[in-house]
Order: sequence, then structure tokens, then C-alpha cells
Amino acid sequence: MPTPEPATVATELRTAMGKLTRRVKHEDQIPLGHVSVLGTLDRDGAMTTSDLATDQRVRPQSMARSVGLLMDQGLVVRRAHPTDGRKSLVELSPAGRAALDAERGRRVGWLAQAIEQELTGEEREVLARSAALMERLAAR
Repeated sequence: MPTPEPATVATELRTAMGKLTRRVKHEDQIPLGHVSVLGTLDRDGAMTTSDLATDQRVRPQSMARSVGLLMDQGLVVRRAHPTDGRKSLVELSPAGRAALDAERGRRVGWLAQAIEQELTGEEREVLARSAALMERLAAR
């Protein structure tokens, strides 16, 4: 079998990843933007709204609205910045961590079930190797 052209592989991969991402989103109960903020706080710890906006590539005003909604839902809390009294830090609340864990569990649960039901053992091995390759590409 001839080696496929990179552009062909890129097109097929992008299409398949888009479809899979949209399907996994059907399991979501928290809006994707909010999950992304909660995930960032979980991975990176407390940060300012401005730093969150930079991380998420949105305007500070948009992030301020998102943080406000997350605070209203009890998913994040604010605390004073330890070195700059003019700033505050946003961090996950216990309820936010529980909601994020539940959201991740729903996504992983659906995908694990689909992998188990749809793929052979050999296909699962190929998929596992492919995941590592996608990580390499994402890190580029």
C-alpha cells in the first residue's frame, strides 16, 4: 500500500477529529467555554481574569462575564492576590472541581464505551498509538 500524501491524511484527520469532537460535546452539560476555563484552573491553579482571558484567547471583558457566570453557579471563587492588592485570583471551588470531574467522566465514559463496542483489539492498539502521534502533532 503506498504511503498517503500528508495533505490527504491532514484533511481526513481534521474531518474525523471534528466529527468526534462534536459527538463528544453531546455528552456535555456545561458549556464548552466554561469547561475550558474550569479545566485551565484545574491544571494551572488560580489566576487572574486577565490571565485567563489570555490563556483562552478571548477579550478580558468576555472572560469577566464568564467568570461572573461561573461564580453565580458556585463553580469558581475569587480571593485576594497575595502580592498585588489591586488584583484578585479566580480558582476552582469544590463544586467546580466536582462539576469538572463529572463532565470529564461523561466524555470519557461515552468514548470508552464507543471504543469498546466499535473497535477490535487490533484497532484499539492502532488508536492508542495514534493518540500518541496526535499529542506530538499538537505539541508542535
